[in-house]
Amino acid sequence: MRVLMLTWEYPPRIVGGIARHAYALANALARQGVEVQVVTAPHPDAAPSEIATAAPAAELSVYRSDEDSVKPLDFVAGIHQLGYSLLERALPLMSGRAKPQVVHAHDWLVAYPARTLRHAFDLPLVTTIHATEHGRNNGIHTPLQHYIHSIEAMAAGDAGRVIACSEFMSEEIQRVLGCPADKVAVVPNGIEIERMAPPPGSTKQALAAFRRRYAGPDEQLVLFVGRMVREKGVAVLVEAVPAVLGQRPATRFVLVGKGYSEGMEARAAALGLRDRVRFTGFLPDDDVRRLYAVADAAVYPSLYEPFGIVALEAMAAKVPLVTSDVGGFREIVEHEVTGITTWADNPESLAWGLLQVLSRPDLARRLVKAAYERVVSDYSWDRIAERTLETYREARRASRARRPS
Repeated sequence: MRVLMLTWEYPPRIVGGIARHAYALANALARQGVEVQVVTAPHPDAAPSEIATAAPAAELSVYRSDEDSVKPLDFVAGIHQLGYSLLERALPLMSGRAKPQVVHAHDWLVAYPARTLRHAFDLPLVTTIHATEHGRNNGIHTPLQHYIHSIEAMAAGDAGRVIACSEFMSEEIQRVLGCPADKVAVVPNGIEIERMAPPPGSTKQALAAFRRRYAGPDEQLVLFVGRMVREKGVAVLVEAVPAVLGQRPATRFVLVGKGYSEGMEARAAALGLRDRVRFTGFLPDDDVRRLYAVADAAVYPSLYEPFGIVALEAMAAKVPLVTSDVGGFREIVEHEVTGITTWADNPESLAWGLLQVLSRPDLARRLVKAAYERVVSDYSWDRIAERTLETYREARRASRARRPS
């Protein structure tokens, strides 16, 4: 089978979780014999086109659109320019042996080029909706949100099959976007377990030296990795810190990620936590892997979480995990078996959960063991690729059934 994958971010262009998802899925599909053509946005450190892998796997090709010299007037104009550039890059692939048999679109930003290819070339379309504007904002409140919401609904309506990463997201797509239940396939995200191991050269001594950048030898280290946006619950974490320090004063909190953190840093300072809570901003992947290797707990107090791939990362890295009880977390984390779940938007509950793993080493070890076994058995990318490939087949069957005899 030949699949054209449209995604607005793809390594080395990494903005959120879609880049790593698309990369891992494309490679896993290629390992299973699917010819994958990725069409994505440009990046100054990447070639316009590349053959990423070849036999014995099927070929994985990456095509990046041209950098546009015309600067868009605003965000919406930029999205439309991106759509045109992706379409321009994809059109030469629509003839001959290279013509795809399925188009797979990732999220609303590529909805228009996906829609055009579907109708112009009569191709089955599969769309993965990673999150909804309604969910991110707890409703639709502004003209821009309404605009994005309407494109998401269009994307769901156009697709022959819609992939949701969790049962939670499947229900949300049906309820919020009006998508029929029989069009939605639940295919979870996966994890490259080997990617969560410490990078080469991470000896015990090297990791100890790295840890001293963030915490003393007798201090515990709590790690958060994610975007500094409301739905990730960083403000809830900051409010929970004093209660944790009340019982475990030798604890440091390291918060890694891009975004608007100034307000949260100011709140931490107002609570007298400047020397206990550190906002690092973006860190390279190798440093994040080292932090997972030396952390005593990973915490993810999201207010909205369609899936929660960060939970899989902590489980694969063998770090005790504390999450909120929202969205996909409820399907990944089994309370007191593979992690600790706490009430969402509740600093007291979050502090309780952190204290469970920080003060009970036997519990922490038990959680880590069960979590690692779960992630290995249920969330490998090869397994996810098999389920995605079956969704492609369903979309092709549905497309043939719609055609007049």
